[in-house]
Amino acid sequence: MKYEHRFEVRAPLSIVAAFHREAHSLALITPPPIVVRINAAPDELRQDSDVDFTMWFGPFPVRWMAGIEDLHDGGFVDRQIAGPFASWSHRHEFVSLEERRTEVVDRVDARLRPHLLWGPVGLGMWISLPLLFAFRQWNTKRLLEGGR
Repeated sequence: MKYEHRFEVRAPLSIVAAFHREAHSLALITPPPIVVRINAAPDELRQDSDVDFTMWFGPFPVRWMAGIEDLHDGGFVDRQIAGPFASWSHRHEFVSLEERRTEVVDRVDARLRPHLLWGPVGLGMWISLPLLFAFRQWNTKRLLEGGR
């Protein structure tokens, strides 16, 4: 399965990239009613660092571990090490545009886990990606364009 979302933000690439490399930013751009708790992660993502977090859907926790790969000024990949999918790779790309604007491109490749619990959980998460990324777009723009 593949999903892509892109948008522009009125902020320079360096600011956009730095924001996305901060581990706590994940909680800031995740829509309610989902609550994200970072269990373990460096303050700033680095090549080969791991991010261990729990997403709470009401009283139901989903634990996720992601490894950071291919980190450079123009983006990075977070790849699921452990979590609800059989596989998950999320490429974050940041492209500098004119007038101190940046295009943010998110590309997700995933496979559902053939499991009685995790298969439906993953499918529900996959179906909700358009809403998740619409919120991420709105809140990223609000935070970076309005000043943090």
